[in-house]
Amino acid sequence: MSASTTAFRAARTTGRLDALVAGVRAAVGRGLPPDLTAYLVGERLAPHLGAADLLADEQCEGDPGRYRQHLLHAEHDGSFSVVGLVWLPGQRTPVHDHVSWCVTGVHEGAEHERRYRLVPAASGAPARLVPIEDLVNRQGTVCGFAPPGDIHRVRNAGTRRAISLHVYGADISRLGTSVRRVYALPADR
Repeated sequence: MSASTTAFRAARTTGRLDALVAGVRAAVGRGLPPDLTAYLVGERLAPHLGAADLLADEQCEGDPGRYRQHLLHAEHDGSFSVVGLVWLPGQRTPVHDHVSWCVTGVHEGAEHERRYRLVPAASGAPARLVPIEDLVNRQGTVCGFAPPGDIHRVRNAGTRRAISLHVYGADISRLGTSVRRVYALPADR
């Protein structure tokens, strides 16, 4: 992904963000399979979405050139990261999948998401992506998924800023991104 990213350093924190991280740590620490972990993390994330005291002002800043990624927390053992994404109107991701399970929650505004299924190459036909679902995720919406089957594109189709929190089962401070692969296969745009 080509999101602009703040330097991966210790993020300014708030009491509410600290409480969210503690809840995620407890859920991840149970050592459950990825889909169950994502479900439990979503339960911890949901009560914080929309709260005015969750993010510091600088963690709500966008970039006019592309959506912006703010690393909010990376767990010391690499087991999870919390990232804030700020989307200005019209900004979008490419079609992509992820390196790990992921839970997203819309903190402000709305995100439009298109999910895809990969149809492998067969009988001389090339591999292609087939759209399977279009969603509008509004403030307070929580979604979770785990690879495989996590191919999607996200965009801000609205007229105002959107902010979402993403919790990944990976160390984004080390990896630099949550994206495993960007798809250039034929897909409707």
